[in-house]
Amino acid sequence: MGLVVGPRLSAAGGVAITGIDLAKPLPPESKRRIAEAFRDHHVVVFPAQALSREHQYDFAHNFGEIEPSGQPGSKRHAVAHVISNLDKDGNPVDRSASPVSNYRWHTDKSWHAVPPLLTMLYAVELPPEGGDTEFANTLLGYAALSDETKRHIAGLRVVFCWGSSGGQSMMAMREDPPVDHPLVRTHPDTGRKALYLGNHAWHIRGMPEAEGTALLAKLLDHTTQNPFVYTHRWSKGDLVMWDNRCLLHRAVANYEMGKYRRVLHRSVVRGTVPF
Repeated sequence: MGLVVGPRLSAAGGVAITGIDLAKPLPPESKRRIAEAFRDHHVVVFPAQALSREHQYDFAHNFGEIEPSGQPGSKRHAVAHVISNLDKDGNPVDRSASPVSNYRWHTDKSWHAVPPLLTMLYAVELPPEGGDTEFANTLLGYAALSDETKRHIAGLRVVFCWGSSGGQSMMAMREDPPVDHPLVRTHPDTGRKALYLGNHAWHIRGMPEAEGTALLAKLLDHTTQNPFVYTHRWSKGDLVMWDNRCLLHRAVANYEMGKYRRVLHRSVVRGTVPF
């Protein structure tokens, strides 16, 4: 039967692709169809996969340069790394209150000068229910703004830094200097405009900090409204890839995080400078 691209999963995006084993080399025609689905639907779900971290790396590498994970020189420096709710002893813990937790709306590594094109997560262990991931489509969020607001925010640039929710005290924990990117970025594959903001957006360059923070909060509330959000309810073996250039995402704290394990493997593909 071969590769099958299903119907759109929600008005905000998402599509499931079946009939393919991602542990095997990707044929050119399959790669083309996956890339088209990714461009058109922004979130692509591959159910019922059986992947090692090396398999996941090989699949992700079809779409660009993979950002390294782990410590340089380690055995798995370049291979998919672990995202979990476990402490150093392997016990589940609740980290949802952290100002830099994945339970807040964000786009991956927006504090980098060259932020990622896409992220992939593969579900290894899941709670018996819950542990969802939500994706907010910032293309739709931008399109729904009034013309007056679009004119007001045109040309503005957002200063991003890791731990921006904690201000300078969090920044001091990292060596990454703040970077700025357009608040309204252009999707390089489609030319459509999207909002670029989220948990690591600190303030708007050239605007009084309180005013810029308030504007970012207002736009974040707007673009994360239910009509713009797709919720993925995980099953073990799901691999999900999404477009960081036009989506925000967050893990959902809808399970007993201190009781149940949630373990996923992540791969991140390098992007280009936002414009």
